[in-house]
Amino acid sequence: MAGGGFCRLPNGTVVVALTLNDPAGGAGPGEQVRVLVHAVNRPRALTRLRNLGMRAVYLRGNAQPPTPDEVTAVLHHPDGLLWRTAPQTGQELWHPIRALLGSAGYAGPARPAA
Repeated sequence: MAGGGFCRLPNGTVVVALTLNDPAGGAGPGEQVRVLVHAVNRPRALTRLRNLGMRAVYLRGNAQPPTPDEVTAVLHHPDGLLWRTAPQTGQELWHPIRALLGSAGYAGPARPAA
């Protein structure tokens, strides 16, 4: 586990930011990614990542909390799960988590028909 942190929002939800080794090789071999998760609480945020196949994800401490720009990015995304390479180089945009895990054959959770 590289590093991470969280911040509690005024409505009681949290944004968790983790810097991880690339779990699926989607960003490139040996690179690290910064993952953002918006959830009701910290345990639920980590559970969301574990349900996606990232089993060894832990949050110890609050050494690298999300920046205000990261909080804004994850709040404006419908899934509340984003990633980009870390450290950021240039003007890389945030990617949905499916783009990271898609290369490993993960298609995402099944969604019920409307």
